[in-house]
Amino acid sequence: MKNIPNILKSRSKRNGIFFMELTKILGFKPRDIKYFKKAFTHRSMNIKDGKGNPFNYERLEFLGDAMLSSVVASHLYLEVPSGDEGYLTKMRSKVVSREHLNELGKELRLVDFVESKIPAGQFGDNIHGNLFEALIGAIFLDRGYKYCEKFIYRRVIVPYVDIEKLEGKVISYKSLLIEWCQKEKRIFNYHVYEDSGNDIVRHFSVKLSIDNKVVAKARATSKKKAEEKASKRAFFAFQSRMSKMI
Repeated sequence: MKNIPNILKSRSKRNGIFFMELTKILGFKPRDIKYFKKAFTHRSMNIKDGKGNPFNYERLEFLGDAMLSSVVASHLYLEVPSGDEGYLTKMRSKVVSREHLNELGKELRLVDFVESKIPAGQFGDNIHGNLFEALIGAIFLDRGYKYCEKFIYRRVIVPYVDIEKLEGKVISYKSLLIEWCQKEKRIFNYHVYEDSGNDIVRHFSVKLSIDNKVVAKARATSKKKAEEKASKRAFFAFQSRMSKMI
C-alpha cells in the first residue's frame, strides 16, 4: 500500500508556491492544504491515504458538482421568481454544462497543478471541468458552505450568469433538434460512419437526415462530436423555427 508522498505533506518550496497560487485563485487562504492537494491528484498516481482509501480528486469532483448545482439553483430561484421548475432546471443546466465548466477550468489553468503520471497532452478536455468541481469540493471541506458559495459567485455567477444571455444559449444542439423533431413529428436519423481518410487520428462522419432528406453533414474525432456539429448546422438551417425551443 502506498502512502501519501512527503511532497504532499511537507512545507517544501513547491508546497509554498502551490499555496500562494491557490490563494490567488480562491481569493482567501486555505486552512488545510491537504484537501486541495487531493483536488489536484490524478488517479494515475495510485496514492492511498492512511486508511487505504484512494487519494485523488474523483470524490471531491462529486461533492463539488453538488455544491455548484446547489448555489446556482438558489441564485436562479431568487433571481427569477416567475420561472417554473422546467425553466429553472434548463437555466441551471446551461450554467453548469460540461462545456462551460471546462472553460472555467481552462481559464484558471487548473491543469497546471495536477499531479499525474499521464502526460498533460494526453488529458481529455473534461479534466478541466473535473478539476474545477474538485476544487469546489475541497473549498467546502476546508471552509464550509459560505466560502464555497462566495467562490462560486466570484468565479461563476457574477461574471457569467446573465439571465437574458442564458435564455438564448444552446448547450446541446442535438438535444434541441431531437426535441424539435419530436414536437413537429419529424423523422430524424444520424448516419454515422468511420472516415479517417489519411488522418492519423480516427475520425467519424455523420449525415443528418430529417424526413429522409439530408440536411447537414459533419466530421469530427468522435461520433458524439460529429453528431453535435451536424446538429448545430441543421439548427442554423431551421433557426427561425427551432429557436422557439431554446
